[in-house]
Amino acid sequence: MSFRENLQHLRATRNMTQEQLAMLVGVSRQSVTKWEAEKAYPEMDKLLKLCQIFDCSLDDLVQGDLTVRTPEPGLTIPTAALAEDVIGYDEHYRNYARRIAVGVAMCILGAAVASTMDEWLGDGPTALGFFGCVGIGLMFIIPAALEDSAFKKAHPYVANFYTDDERIPEKRQFGVRLVAGICFILAALVFGAFADQVGLMGPIMALFFVAVALGVGLIVHAALINERLDIEAYNISALEELSEEEIASIVGEERAPAVLKKVRRSKLEGSVCGVIMLLATAIALPLMFWATWFGEPFWRLYFWIPWMVGGLLCGIACIIIEHKN
Repeated sequence: MSFRENLQHLRATRNMTQEQLAMLVGVSRQSVTKWEAEKAYPEMDKLLKLCQIFDCSLDDLVQGDLTVRTPEPGLTIPTAALAEDVIGYDEHYRNYARRIAVGVAMCILGAAVASTMDEWLGDGPTALGFFGCVGIGLMFIIPAALEDSAFKKAHPYVANFYTDDERIPEKRQFGVRLVAGICFILAALVFGAFADQVGLMGPIMALFFVAVALGVGLIVHAALINERLDIEAYNISALEELSEEEIASIVGEERAPAVLKKVRRSKLEGSVCGVIMLLATAIALPLMFWATWFGEPFWRLYFWIPWMVGGLLCGIACIIIEHKN
């Protein structure tokens, strides 16, 4: 038996579409079509992935006869929809959004802890509380980012399985989360104005930073949850870590030029935004410590403004890059 016949039969035993198999292997549906038409042959890493999916040896897949296998109901993938989330994309992205949002909020809460402790305990415990919260925040952010990178390497292509019936409620929830986050930010500004009038009392400062942390956390979570619906953008970002040859093998020679152009643009946007946010951080952190140690009222409350300006500049830069390219 040929590899083509084995692959077709194994896919049939799982009641699996070409698009679903492509998602599991990390290639486009067109690649699976070419394999089954004997117009192309998968690379070694893709062959090994197929062996893992169908629980068979490489020799049996390539040279053996696997057409005698019977259907495996326990491993069947439903074909009721054009595509199914067979790789856990939605669960991964929800978990990623939640952990990043919590991590960012914890980093900001460090400022709340520091502002409260500074009134009563002095610089040493204040610094300990601040860096403790930041450390907890990084314990959420760094593993989440590493897992997301590993997920994208394992699944550089995801078929668009979201339906309009799923997108519309998600868009409404995005609006609700965004408005809630903005309300917390506005509440923080009220706390900040009041704290400025009464002499920057510790508890009021803490309320200010708690409100900022909740607001920013909600906005970050809303943005990431909404971003997961743009699977085309995910596919482009997942391809950024691959070589041009690997990208061509995944998307096909015909689509490669257009996709490569999008990948290059995405890389440029990421680099520019990375530089902007690093500069914003280089400005904001010294302001924060300077304001805390020397008691500067304005910057003690609003040291985070450079990050907000950096975010706006990133948005403007992305619009310019997209227009130029």
